[in-house]
Amino acid sequence: MSDSTLFGLLRHGQTIWNSQGRVQGRLDSPHTSDGIAAVREWARFLGSPRWKWVRILTSPAPRAATTAQLINEELRIEIQEEKDLREQDWGLWEGLSWSEIRTSHGEELQSQVDRGWSFRPPGGESRKEVHDRAHGLLTKLGRRYAGEQILVITHQGVIKSLLYAIEKRKFSPGEPKLIDKNLLQTVSCCNDTMTGFAYNIEPLPRS
Repeated sequence: MSDSTLFGLLRHGQTIWNSQGRVQGRLDSPHTSDGIAAVREWARFLGSPRWKWVRILTSPAPRAATTAQLINEELRIEIQEEKDLREQDWGLWEGLSWSEIRTSHGEELQSQVDRGWSFRPPGGESRKEVHDRAHGLLTKLGRRYAGEQILVITHQGVIKSLLYAIEKRKFSPGEPKLIDKNLLQTVSCCNDTMTGFAYNIEPLPRS
């Protein structure tokens, strides 16, 4: 068996606040019906013979944990909650819509965007801090579960921070888009080093 651990990174299903353009961070909202339908489609794809998942890691946020449980109706494997997979803490901006943030905090928002990896919402967490905790967790578990395929249900901020670090992105506003937030991203981990494997994997169309 290879010593390389394959992690499949998948964002939770769409929530009501996602559909409203509202920042969730450490807060939560229920899934939409479209979100549930998409998760069930992912479950069918992830349960296909192409994959050999051994366990699921999930953020403890209800929107992620519920996504993991729905997918596991197909996979029927161990689920492990990990707090270091939580979304970026957006502090005082949590619960606000992007329109509200741009209107009431536009100058502060632009100032933070220009900081790249140091972007930190007021009272919240920086992108670098998100990366460091998630990367630390996955490298640790990569050693523990060497050679396994592990599905990770988490959040857009976590996935972007991991892949942007691998691809040496700066989180600069003008950078080209790297990933589709609703698709599966895979990375491999060996000897505490993470490398990109395959990005933007789409679920198979329904037969």
